[in-house]
Amino acid sequence: MSEFILPKPGEWDGEVRPLFLAPMSGVTDLPYRLLAKECGADFTITEFTNSTALTRDAAMSWRKMETCDDENPFIPQIFGGVIEDMALAAELLEETADLIDLNFGCPAPKVTKICAGAALMGEPENLVSMCEAVVDRVNIPVTAKMRLGTGQGNFNAKEICQELENVGIQRLCVHGRTLRQRYSGVADWDYITEVVDAVETPVIANGDVVDAKTAKACLSQTHAAGLMVGRGAIGRPAVFGEIKVGLGWMERDDLPWISAHDGDWDELSYVAQQFATRRWCWNRYIELARETTGLNLKSMRGHAVSFTKGLPSAKKIRNIMHGKQSREEFAQATSEFLATN
Repeated sequence: MSEFILPKPGEWDGEVRPLFLAPMSGVTDLPYRLLAKECGADFTITEFTNSTALTRDAAMSWRKMETCDDENPFIPQIFGGVIEDMALAAELLEETADLIDLNFGCPAPKVTKICAGAALMGEPENLVSMCEAVVDRVNIPVTAKMRLGTGQGNFNAKEICQELENVGIQRLCVHGRTLRQRYSGVADWDYITEVVDAVETPVIANGDVVDAKTAKACLSQTHAAGLMVGRGAIGRPAVFGEIKVGLGWMERDDLPWISAHDGDWDELSYVAQQFATRRWCWNRYIELARETTGLNLKSMRGHAVSFTKGLPSAKKIRNIMHGKQSREEFAQATSEFLATN
């Protein structure tokens, strides 16, 4: 068992369990992962990356695998439909990675059309063989993320997880939706509970965890070994600290955006607190980007939209995007917008 993977816990009675930032394309770049860790995430995972592209030394794909000494552990996630490419990509990543995560949960058509991601749940024998090949190829822990099933026929995640446990997968994550559902409907925590009960491997629950209330409800129901937050963390990396404070795992005044605030936080309105929180997160993201990958205008624009979503006058960010051409100008203008309340 790796130092980064604890044994399966028992029933949850309020104690601390790890929080994971889900791997998301166009979101979980290196500076965002580092920011999420500072905001309270215990584990972060790279954007999911095509294993075949990695084996062919595609520069854009390898750029997604960037890391730094401050990222600990470093967990790259790969997907693919070719077993040998998955095994080779894992081998190529082994020197820098602490764990390798395999993606069987992505429902995006560009992934499923090559029978990768969640589509492989429709070919469970190939999925298990792929995992076994990767486990046999590398000397670091291998983990896997999946959905309930494809949505055609009965769910099969439980049976797949039992097989993956037998071939050496050391941690599992289950998103409580099917491939067909994509992100619609309600996550099925009942079935995740069945998976948790069916294996001795630690299982992370994913789906509809967006705050402390839902985190508590999910852990109380599933007794999962931890929680993964995806869409709830887009533009809101502070969600990890907010969950920890809400569950009594962390003191509110230790949240970095509160400790950095010059004044009485409680005197701010709810909206003003949201602006101040997101401004701290945005400014820190920019600092981390400067220190690591450099400022990337495409990434900055995507994050700027997410960071301002739901705030009053958030549409102004579109005008800022079109009006500011340099990266530094855009970073500053976004920061100034978040300081307007």
